[in-house]
Parts: sequence; structure tokens; C-alpha cells
Amino acid sequence: MSNSQTEWWAPVERGDQAAELFGGDPAARQQSSESRRSRQRGKAKAERERKRRRRRSFSVLVVALVLVGGAVYVVSELMGGLFQGSGQEQALEDYPGPGVGSTEVTIASGDSGAVIGQKLVDAKVVASVKAFNKAWALEPNAGSIQPGTYKLRMELPATQAIAALLDPASRASFRITIPEGLNAEQIYTKINEKLPNVSVDQLRAAAADPAAIGLPAEAGGKVEGWLFPTTYDLPPDATAASVLQMMVAKMVAELDERAVPVEQRQELLTKASIVEREGKLPDDRAKVARGIENRLDRQMRLQVDATTSYGLGVVRAPTPAENNDPNNAYSTYVRIGLPPGPIASPGEVSIDAVLHPADGPWIFWVTVNPETGETLFTDDFAEHQANIAQLNAWLEEHGSE
Repeated sequence: MSNSQTEWWAPVERGDQAAELFGGDPAARQQSSESRRSRQRGKAKAERERKRRRRRSFSVLVVALVLVGGAVYVVSELMGGLFQGSGQEQALEDYPGPGVGSTEVTIASGDSGAVIGQKLVDAKVVASVKAFNKAWALEPNAGSIQPGTYKLRMELPATQAIAALLDPASRASFRITIPEGLNAEQIYTKINEKLPNVSVDQLRAAAADPAAIGLPAEAGGKVEGWLFPTTYDLPPDATAASVLQMMVAKMVAELDERAVPVEQRQELLTKASIVEREGKLPDDRAKVARGIENRLDRQMRLQVDATTSYGLGVVRAPTPAENNDPNNAYSTYVRIGLPPGPIASPGEVSIDAVLHPADGPWIFWVTVNPETGETLFTDDFAEHQANIAQLNAWLEEHGSE
């Protein structure tokens, strides 16, 4: 074997890389290993530091969120629940006041606190029903708010809105309901109850001046029967004359709407007033109207207790002697035909019953159950007597009316 050839196992110098690859200098290998371990330790340390920074950032974020949430809660509590909701525009629960502009709100008879609150919210007087209900619960006189139309400032705190409703100065009008079947004197009392500044005597005096209240000539100077029963909104400065004028005008409008000829109006109202007092149930009134017509056609006395009572100036049932008193011009027991005029204010149902009476032969009718208003009709006198006996039995069991 030639000395110039290198044995296959002999190391060949190929620089530091070859020396390191095949073993090389031991010191160099040790230095290289320590360098690698140092780099690895540095990387591990850097990774641990990054993790610590991430944990620290997350903790700071959590703390910040807790602080912000706590601040929102504190502000909400300190502001008394002024804001609620989570939109960009928060919903007001209550206005801070002092109010702006004005509007009118009508409170109807029987409106509950919740209904009144909703009406005020709709009119932008209060911000929410919730705020109104809280104020309502704290105001002991809230339940005494009266029906009527009120002029109120908008955007009021709920407590101020309730105070305004309790203040008579806020009234834009006083709402009054006149029931069907009342006579003029009873109506005067109702008006006086709502308008204490308008006395019964003032109303009587106004009624005695037909021109001042617009009473039609066909009424013969008497307001009875011409005061239409319905609900009215009366201004606080209403006078006796203005109130009666309003009611007469309403009756005239109702008759005009039904195209009642002028010359027939007084007679129609007289019949309708009797129907109003005799027909206890709306469905019976057209029958009563027919019974009246049948009696008039036969020249029979109407024999209606209510007409006698009106002539006596009382609201109770008359006695047999009072019914047969010839000095009572309104006694339909001693006189044939209609009484001199209406005995009460009839409503729409009774007016329409006279204009459109039911078909039937009835000439007798009697209410056999005053509680339910059950009324029996017949054209047979014996049957009518049996019906009267039924009424008497009821009265004996339950007591007189």
C-alpha cells in the first residue's frame, strides 16, 4: 500500500465545521454546547416573560371592567334610576323638570292610576308609567283626581304631574255625565256638584230665560226634556247659562240629525221622556213606545205613575189617591192623552224608540222585577192583572221600592 494514500479511517482536516462534525477539538465542542444551552435558556426566559405580560394585561383588563361596571352602578343609584336601558339613547324613567310647553290631557270617569299614567306618557307629560306609579303610591290623595280635561306642562317629574292633577287651577274643563231619565231639577243638582260656583238657583234663573240658553220656541218656554243626557267637558269659568245652552244645543243637534220636524219635537220629547222612565231595559223601550201609541190611538188613559210623580215634584211612586187627583195636570190617570210636556230628559235609545216603535198589540205593561227590570207586556186585561199580582208578590218578599 502506498504511503501517499490516506487510510479510510484517518481524519481529514476540513476546517472547523468538519472538526466539530467528526469530534474535533473537545474544548470547542464544550463551548458550542454551552452556547446552545444559553440560547435555549434565553428563549425560555423570554417566553416566560411574554406569558407574565399577557397575564398581567388580562388582569388589568378585568380590574378595569370591574371598576367601570361599579362606576356605572354607582352613578345609576346616585341618579335615582334616571336612566335605564342599554341603547345609545337611554330611555328616561322620570323627567328632571321643571317642564316645557303645555298640553291637554282628559281623565275619564273610572280611569285607574295605570290608565292615567299611560295617558300622561302618551302626552309626554311624564317619562314613564313606572315613575308615575311610584309617585302615585307616595301621594295619599292621588285617588281623588277628578275626571276632566287638564292643561299640563310637558316633561314634568311624576310627582309634579300628580300635584298638577290635584290642583283645580290645572283644570281646562270639568267632565260631567248627565244620566238619561233625570228631570231638570236633578240635572241642576248634578251640575252644581261638579261646578260649585254655579248654584241651583242660578241654573233655575238661566232656565227661565229661554233666549239666553237658546231654547227653541216649540219648547214653550220650558227647558224640561231639552237638556240632552250625555257627557260634557265644561270649562272652569262656565256659567249657568252657558252650561244649559250647551245641553239644549246638543238636544237640538240630535233631533236635527234624525230630521224630526220642528212642529213634532215637543210631542216626541214628551213621549220619549215617558218611555225613558217606563222602559227599564233598552230592549223594552220600543215596546213601551208602541204601547203608548196603542193607548193614544184607542183614546185610553196612559195611566203612567211617573207622570203623576212629576206633577207632584217627587221621585217616589204615587199613591192611588195622588194618581186620581184631578188638580195634577200631569196625572195620566184622570186625563186622556199626553201630559203637558216632557217629564225628564230622554236619551238616544228612547228617542229612537218613539221614532221607530216595535210592532205589537200591547196596551198593558208592568215591571215585575224592579231589580232586573223585567217587564211584561200584554193586550189582555186579565193577564195584566196576573202580572201585577206577580209584582206585588215580589214587593212583599223584597220590600217596596
